[in-house]
Amino acid sequence: MKASRIAAATVVAGSAVLALSAPAFAHVTVQPEGPAAKGGYAVVDFKVPNERDDASTTKLEVSLPADHPIASVRPQPVPGWNVTVTKSKLDKPLEMHGEKIDEAVTKVTWTADGKGIEPGFFQKFPLSLGALPEDADQLTFKAIQTYSDKDVVRWIEVQQKGQEEPEKPAPVLELSAATDDHHGGSTAEDASDKSDAKSEKTAAAEDSNGGSDTTARVLGVVGIVIGVAGVGYGVLASRRRTA
Repeated sequence: MKASRIAAATVVAGSAVLALSAPAFAHVTVQPEGPAAKGGYAVVDFKVPNERDDASTTKLEVSLPADHPIASVRPQPVPGWNVTVTKSKLDKPLEMHGEKIDEAVTKVTWTADGKGIEPGFFQKFPLSLGALPEDADQLTFKAIQTYSDKDVVRWIEVQQKGQEEPEKPAPVLELSAATDDHHGGSTAEDASDKSDAKSEKTAAAEDSNGGSDTTARVLGVVGIVIGVAGVGYGVLASRRRTA
């Protein structure tokens, strides 16, 4: 009897711990697919779990940090979701590749055109970002999650240093140290640029090798001609001496 009571108490305690820790795993979060270096580009995923048992997530709104605007923001298509990109005028223009940019993306909204994120599932929403700020260690995004029953959860509370995590924390992207080439991420644009550069180097090497081969062939032919001429001259000289 005593053993059964202990077992029951253990189950209750374990359930309580799981119940208290469950919200920590249900936050909307943001994580880079590779390095997210200061001054570079990165692809990041907003991970959205469904916290409800009786409703689906049908909408996600992500607001980008206004204190560190990002010039290039490109969403990756997500099957079953429509995406809307909202731009706003900047108080202070940004400079990118030698050009001034006076507006930037301030919000990205995904809306389900089907069932959305059903209970027991999660969904990732990728964004390509760049260039990341060089004067910040992290970026804070604010996310709003809407359910099929019109319930809205606002993940917008900013973590304060030295305090406990808020109930509805905003997603935070940690930035790593800047790299020499300022390409901290692995976006499709970076891969294309690197591929083009590699192709140019390969073509140059092939041209160089082709030039060397042509020169070698010409010198070989000249050598053969000179050799034949030398043999002919020797035969002619021998005949003259004999005569």
